[in-house]
Amino acid sequence: MEGPRAPRVLVAGIGNVFRTDDGFGSEVARRLSGLPWADGVRVVDYGVRGMHLAYDLLEPWDALIMIDALPDRGRAGTVTVIGIGADDVGGGAQVDAHGMDPATVLATLDVLGGHLPPSTLLVGCQVADTGDGMGLTPLAAAAVDEAASAVRSLVMRELHPGGVT
Repeated sequence: MEGPRAPRVLVAGIGNVFRTDDGFGSEVARRLSGLPWADGVRVVDYGVRGMHLAYDLLEPWDALIMIDALPDRGRAGTVTVIGIGADDVGGGAQVDAHGMDPATVLATLDVLGGHLPPSTLLVGCQVADTGDGMGLTPLAAAAVDEAASAVRSLVMRELHPGGVT
């Protein structure tokens, strides 16, 4: 007899590595992808491939943890965790493979026949620069380890909701 299945958690790095700090999510996902993860956890650097993320979200996931830059929202280098619910996602989005920022990806799920995972979180870093260029600014680079640690904690919380490890 099989026991209950392990929760399925998708960790999605988002960002454009050619736009300085906008590559934050990709860098955190790159660091996390080298770690061992429990069955049911998948870490992917989606970069600017939002349509790929939208289609992957058509699979049944218990949790989605996105990692992305948060420009113009506070002191650069600050890591923030934001919960996202169905009310936060506007429906009726048109599918546009060239404009798939996280909000558009999530809004597109209805059009594609999917739904928001029950637990959807964004681990974001307040960034200083999203102009043309490669490499994170020093403040964003210094926040990568903190964001990776936050993601690891969130994944553990999703895998063990009662606090039992």
